[in-house]
Amino acid sequence: MNALRNYLDRIKPNFEEGGRLHAFHSLFDGLETFAFVPRTTSRVGSVNIHDAIDSKRIMSFVVIALVPALLFGMYNVGYQNALAAGQLANASFWGLFWYGFLAVLPKIIVSYVVGLGIEFVVAQWKNEEIQEGFLVSGILIPMIVPVNTPLWMLAIAVAFSVILAKEIFGGTGMNIFNPALVTRAFLFFSYPSVMTGDDNVWVAQDTIFGLGYNVPDTYSAATPLGELAAGNPISSDLFAQVCGLIPGSIGETSVIAIALGALLLLASGVASWKTMLSVFVGGGLMGWLMQALGLTQIEWWHHFVLGGFAFGAVFMATDPVTSARTECGKYVYGLLIGIVAVMVRVLNPGYPEGMMLAILLMNLFAPLIDYCVVERNISMRQKRATKK
Repeated sequence: MNALRNYLDRIKPNFEEGGRLHAFHSLFDGLETFAFVPRTTSRVGSVNIHDAIDSKRIMSFVVIALVPALLFGMYNVGYQNALAAGQLANASFWGLFWYGFLAVLPKIIVSYVVGLGIEFVVAQWKNEEIQEGFLVSGILIPMIVPVNTPLWMLAIAVAFSVILAKEIFGGTGMNIFNPALVTRAFLFFSYPSVMTGDDNVWVAQDTIFGLGYNVPDTYSAATPLGELAAGNPISSDLFAQVCGLIPGSIGETSVIAIALGALLLLASGVASWKTMLSVFVGGGLMGWLMQALGLTQIEWWHHFVLGGFAFGAVFMATDPVTSARTECGKYVYGLLIGIVAVMVRVLNPGYPEGMMLAILLMNLFAPLIDYCVVERNISMRQKRATKK
């Protein structure tokens, strides 16, 4: 690492003002601060205490936490392909994984190239450093879309999200809505046929570089939530749903892999356990109520292992930028997300997955929740001061 540090110090003058590569200053700064904690200090007279955990390091923790779900999602893509072709018995573990890896990798590349490309242009235009927020969004976006989402659609959706849901508000830390979910919402409402259904949405059906199997044209697959919305019994068992061996978005199927990521986020203090727990409590309460009213036949806890509920609770609802920031507000924020998500699932058969809409709706109300909590605290303190 010392050799890399010395090399960056040696070439850095070329990227500073007046250097021959000054046009790429933002790109160099982004690479340098990603590899090393910045050495700059505050220039004002007040005292500041800094540690090594800056926003880029926090984003890196989130990316690492996403790795188990991403790797399992790649394997599941190959698994679903072999299962649909009736060749699962003849498939090897590594064959299934590499097929899924090759199917998912282009989506990751498109997400980062488009998103980071836009952020680079904006940073150069504003003469600012490249913001680190897309480090997480760039990997989240491919994980919350079906495997057969066309790359050109994904590119348009990413551009829409970065420009209109992030940069227009001022960039990282200023956005109101979660950029990854805005990408998914754009795809859902603009191209619904590639985001839902039971035909060729969830299962990759062709070979890739000689890997995988050609799936019969007559094959169709639906997620467990889609089967419930259609009034059909769930074909997959509970074990398959918990493990993630079911059709679904790339990174959302395995509850076990998501739980591993949740443990890392909680252990590192990056995510709030209050928000995370409240989402499951709210979803469980609403699931129990819907079952008690006879509006659904599935158990209340079943919602936790279906669709993107667990993934949304762990990686989306806990986004520190778009979620509630007051400690009491985190409970309210998470509780409402769980309630709304299950409510949409049960009461709207046309849209069985309600997690995306629930989180985006609560993103909108998060500032109001924090405002009410702060005003309540101020009022209580004023009352205590008056009594004294």
